[in-house]
Amino acid sequence: MRCRFLRGVFPGDYTNRMPSNTPGSILFEALIVPHRSLSSAGRRGLAVALAGMCALVGLRFWFLGAWPVIVFSGLEGAAVVFLIYLNHRRARASELVMLSADTLTVVRTSPSGERMQVALSSAWLNVRMEEREGRVPRLLVGVRNQRIEIGAALGEVAKRELADALRAALHRARNPLFDGGLMLPPDPSI
Repeated sequence: MRCRFLRGVFPGDYTNRMPSNTPGSILFEALIVPHRSLSSAGRRGLAVALAGMCALVGLRFWFLGAWPVIVFSGLEGAAVVFLIYLNHRRARASELVMLSADTLTVVRTSPSGERMQVALSSAWLNVRMEEREGRVPRLLVGVRNQRIEIGAALGEVAKRELADALRAALHRARNPLFDGGLMLPPDPSI
């Protein structure tokens, strides 16, 4: 999985300033999508190459007189093609995390296209990393007893970056800078 920050102020990137804290304006937005290194043509080529190799193995054993191996080789080739298709289908999943002045919204899209949306009040929102021995920590956001995990498929480094960026956006939303009644643009050094 990879996480792409779409809007907000992020660790090491202060060129993108946050908009004002007006209700409804998006202060932070991150899109989490599966990382897939193969293009459509690459997937087809890999599937054809692996299925062809299975066919060659089956053909070789057929010439040696062990014709039952053809059945297992064909099943193996079909399984490889099915698993490549399944990997491609699961790449359609995504998770969108949006923070506005009053709400944190998490929109999850399953590989089949079904969407689930959860909205939490950002007034008392808590961002927490739950450490687990020998495993990638869990990134939990929540209010009181209502907690949800975000970025479940991210690696540890990406998950920590997401947590830091979300905490920074929450801090800036809760602590705007004022000068004589006017709200100042965010200071990137804070």
